[in-house]
Amino acid sequence: MRQACTISKVCIIRGNKIILGDKVILEYDGPDFAGFATHCYRHFQINYTKFHKMDNLGKLGFLAAELLIGDSGLTTRYKGEETGVILMNSSSSLDTDRNHQRSISMRGNYFPSPAVFVYTLPNVVIGEICIRHRITGEGNFLVSENFNPLLLYNYVSTLFDRGCIESCITGWVEINGNNFESVLFLIEKSGSTETGIANFEPSALQKIYNSK
Repeated sequence: MRQACTISKVCIIRGNKIILGDKVILEYDGPDFAGFATHCYRHFQINYTKFHKMDNLGKLGFLAAELLIGDSGLTTRYKGEETGVILMNSSSSLDTDRNHQRSISMRGNYFPSPAVFVYTLPNVVIGEICIRHRITGEGNFLVSENFNPLLLYNYVSTLFDRGCIESCITGWVEINGNNFESVLFLIEKSGSTETGIANFEPSALQKIYNSK
């Protein structure tokens, strides 16, 4: 029998706006992601110097996870191995891949940066989140043309059913230049939290993703 789970918390970053639950907690008027990321880091008084070395995909996923976990008590209620991180987007690490390609295409100034190259895999953003919050459970990055709630649901539910995890951070993290979007969900077994947004099922994931 499939394990009953709950969407206990949601963080949406879209259109230079951050929504936590059903509340807008930050709006930014700047034109680019770099400015947005720096503003968020300062506004929420995040203290993690490695943040400034991350690529844009890493920063976006890190910020969303930071706010999603927040005061949820996730890291105290679960052991590191009991939490999974399963993310998805449509372009993998293409945003960083382009930066790396530019650095090796200029024959007159050929100097590929190891600091950029290390981020040319999308699962690095999972590593950044896990290191920050000491998460050691299942981690995987899926690539789909569009947000695919059924794929996420089936993957994450299987992990719960097999007893691999007790909680999971899952969702969509996509960036292409200054176009960026992240919708992250905190999933827990039903009954493990007093409040919940909705039952964990594909239709609920899609409805939340479609929300403004």
